[in-house]
Amino acid sequence: MTSVNSAPGDLAAALRAATAALAGAGVPSPRADAELLAGHLLGVGRGRIAALALAGADAPDGLADLVAERCRRVPLQHLTGTAHFRRLELAVGPGVFVPRPETEGVAQLAIDRARAVVADRGRARVVDLGTGSGAIAASVASEVPGAAVVAVELSDLAAAWAERNLSPHGVELVRGDLRTALGDRDGTFDVVVSNPPYIPAGAVPQDPEVRDHDPHVALYGGGADGLEVPAAVERTAARLLAPGGYLVMEHAEVQADAVAGLLRAAGHWDRIEGHRDLTGRDRATSGIRR
Repeated sequence: MTSVNSAPGDLAAALRAATAALAGAGVPSPRADAELLAGHLLGVGRGRIAALALAGADAPDGLADLVAERCRRVPLQHLTGTAHFRRLELAVGPGVFVPRPETEGVAQLAIDRARAVVADRGRARVVDLGTGSGAIAASVASEVPGAAVVAVELSDLAAAWAERNLSPHGVELVRGDLRTALGDRDGTFDVVVSNPPYIPAGAVPQDPEVRDHDPHVALYGGGADGLEVPAAVERTAARLLAPGGYLVMEHAEVQADAVAGLLRAAGHWDRIEGHRDLTGRDRATSGIRR
């Protein structure tokens, strides 16, 4: 690999070398990642990095090491320790699923429903099943004044990251299996939201960042179709929601019909509706508790 610090003191040259190395390793956005890694080390944003490079600033110590790790396809977010989600900067690292942009739309659906409940009743009770990093739960809590948010997580490692992200927003973190959690609060919630694991057992992700670094418990939904955990989310949501409560769940594009069918077959849901992400893919399904 070309030395990222081949021109001491020259940030522009270091960024060029880093970009070339990352491109050679198959990283999808090599220039952006090079700038973000440099910005992480210097404590500035990506826009500032471009200005510093033009001004002839020094390259930061340690950039070569971080670029080498990224070339091994360690997720960028693991190297910087942060992931951006909606308005939030979340702490992430090994052991927790890195939140994806498409999940921001799922969070928006939950936020919109919670806002409507608050406007009508003054308060909304929301639960995020399988919260992972806490991205959805923290977003709802931070964007909907009057929402009391609970987040459920089973994994010890993910819960440790979630605690860091949720505590500033007053979200209650409950440790446990989403199948059985909150049994003493049945029929009390207004909104259930979930981005559960849903990848079928045989559909191993191609991206090394996902395949090798996201925890398998957050990826694979169980069974040949990946829908065992989503089916459990449906059952738990039916138990937790008050009549008229709202469920929204993320899934793979190819699972849209199956998830809608799952809700119809359960017999608990009205107004079952599919939702597309910003790229037009069917990525979420919602329903209203009868």
